[in-house]
Amino acid sequence: MLAGLSQSVDTLIGWRVLQGLGLGGLQALVQIAMAAMISPRERGRYSGLLGSVMAVATVGGPLLGGLLVDTSWLGWRWCFYVGVPFAVVALVLLQRTLHLPVTKREVTIDYLGAGFLAAGVSALLIWVTLAGSRFAWASVETALFLTGGVLAIIAFVVTELRATEPIVPLRLFKDRTTTLAIVASVAIGVAMFGSTVFLGQYLQISRGYSPTAAGLLTIPMVGGLLVSSTVSGILITRHGTWKRYLVAGSLLVAGGFGLLATIDHATDMVLLGVFLAVLGIGIGMTMQNLVLAVQNTVAATDLGAASAAVAFFRSLGGTIGVSVSRCSARCCPTGWAT
Repeated sequence: MLAGLSQSVDTLIGWRVLQGLGLGGLQALVQIAMAAMISPRERGRYSGLLGSVMAVATVGGPLLGGLLVDTSWLGWRWCFYVGVPFAVVALVLLQRTLHLPVTKREVTIDYLGAGFLAAGVSALLIWVTLAGSRFAWASVETALFLTGGVLAIIAFVVTELRATEPIVPLRLFKDRTTTLAIVASVAIGVAMFGSTVFLGQYLQISRGYSPTAAGLLTIPMVGGLLVSSTVSGILITRHGTWKRYLVAGSLLVAGGFGLLATIDHATDMVLLGVFLAVLGIGIGMTMQNLVLAVQNTVAATDLGAASAAVAFFRSLGGTIGVSVSRCSARCCPTGWAT
C-alpha cells in the first residue's frame, strides 16, 4: 500500500525493501508450515498445488500489471494496490484456520551471516546490472564490486561455520540431493523470472504489442506451468517417486530455452506459443518439486532451514535472471529487431 502511495523513486525503493522482507518470509514459511502439517508421502499433491499457484502468480503478474498500466483511470499505482485485498483475506483466513503446535525455546538469530550474505549477493548483482552502462566491464568500479562481493561471501561462510544457529547451515551441502536441488533452484529461478522479463521486452519492443497483449501472449507458458505442476504433484503422491519428474522437467526447460533461442522479429506467434508451453511444462515439473525433494531428504530438525535455503536460492536465481535479461537488452538493444 505504501509503495503505491510513493511520490518518488527513492521512497518506492524503500517500501519495496519492506515488501521484500515480508515476501521472503512468506515464501519459506508457507512451505515449512505445509511440511509440518502433511506427511512426506502426501506432500507431493499439495506441493504441486502450491507450485501451480506460485507459478501462475509469478508469470501472470506481468499480465495483470500490463492491463492495469494500460488502463488510464487506474495506472501503475494499482500494480501495488491490487495485492492488498488478497493479503487481507489471506491474513484473516490464516488467523482463523492455521493452528500448528507451538514449541518455545531459546534461539539465536544469525544477523551477521544474513548481513554478509545480503551484502555479497547485492554487490555482485549491482555489478552485473550497472556494468556496461554506468561504467566499463574492465574498470575500477568492477574491481571494487567483485572484491567486495567475494570478501562478503567469504565472511559469510566463515560466520556460518561458527554461528550457533546459522541462517544457512553448511552441513546441508554435505547431502548430494540437497546440494543439487539448491543449484537447480537457482537455474529455475533464472528460467522463470528471466524468461518473464525477456518475453515482456521481446513482445513489446520487437513485436510492438501493448503491455496487456504481451501478457496475454504468455498464457501458453502459464497454462503449461499450471497443468504440469498440479499433475506431477499428484503423480508423485501416487507413485512415491520424484526423480523422474525433475529430470524430465529439467530437460524440457533446457529444450524450451533452446527453442526460444531461435526466435526473431518474424517468428510465427503460434510457434512461439508452443515454445512457451514447453518451457512452462518444464518449470512446473521442477520448481516446487525441488522443495519437495529437499524436504523428504533432510532431517526434521533441518526442515525449516533447508526449505528456506531452496526458496532463497530460487529468488536469487530470479534476480540474476532479471539482471542478465535487462543487461542483454541494454547491451544489444536492436538485436531482436534485426
